Amino acid sequence: MSEMKPLLSPTSRADAINAQAAAWLEKADFGELSEIDEGALGAWLAESHANRAAYWRLKAVWHETYRLSILKNRKTNNAAPSPMWKMPALFFKLAAAFVAVAVLSAGAVVAFKKPESRTYTTSIGGHETVRFADGTQIELNTDTVLRAKMTTRERTIWLEKGEAYFRVRHDAARPMVVIAYNRRITDLGTQFLVRREPGELKVALFEGSIRLGTTSLVPGEEATATATSLSITHKSVEDLTNEIAWRDGVLVFKHATLADAAKAFNRYSRKKLILADQAVGQQTVGGTFRTNDPEGFAAVVRALLSLHVADKGNEIVISR
Repeated sequence: MSEMKPLLSPTSRADAINAQAAAWLEKADFGELSEIDEGALGAWLAESHANRAAYWRLKAVWHETYRLSILKNRKTNNAAPSPMWKMPALFFKLAAAFVAVAVLSAGAVVAFKKPESRTYTTSIGGHETVRFADGTQIELNTDTVLRAKMTTRERTIWLEKGEAYFRVRHDAARPMVVIAYNRRITDLGTQFLVRREPGELKVALFEGSIRLGTTSLVPGEEATATATSLSITHKSVEDLTNEIAWRDGVLVFKHATLADAAKAFNRYSRKKLILADQAVGQQTVGGTFRTNDPEGFAAVVRALLSLHVADKGNEIVISR
């Protein structure tokens, strides 16, 4: 006779149900419930009375703590209450303790804390698409760090480093704001590219309209901003398309210097292209190359420009 697996104890089952209820509430309050998620939540609630009881009990506790915070603000200084996710950590500890008492009879303790923001990252050579419940999509290029605060009240993105392509679902009540390099980009329903590099920010507009600070951009324009300056140039459709070729895993060069090409490749690989001198870097090259194939690029350069290529493990040195 096969050995029967032990059933979950009532305490363990209650723990699991309350943890799942907290996870659903957190996701819903963060504004990330898609239509698929809403269907899954409905199915989970329909599974059992225990699921429904846990969910509504935790939701009641959550809103009760928020109501109490409003009353406290009115009694003290009439200031507008802080959103739940901006309240001190001590408040969340007290709220979590309140939840623990509410479900103690089931033997469950649920720690429930509202995140300030959510961080998304890609490694060197990485590529990720982040989808939000409002229909907005953000594609992260190589070596990128992005923080997002997407709630029912605001949509704010901080591009800490790297490059991202935005396809924003317009919402006049909650305009998308992107903050990068101390610059504020406000979306007015659009598709645009933002690249943050040391000392410089590039913003290219593909569709719709955006404001970079107080400056409005129209499709085909690319803004380059530093700490003290802002310049705008017009780009052809071909040039703009080439700038986002990384979405398909390729780099497209059109009369690019080897210095610029090497800089682009080095963003995608830990194996770096090194140019022996400035004269080599000024030679030009064109073509389409895989972002993860610096060896292939070096081989083309050797054949077309009659340059010497030395593979040294973590470096490929190109010289005359």
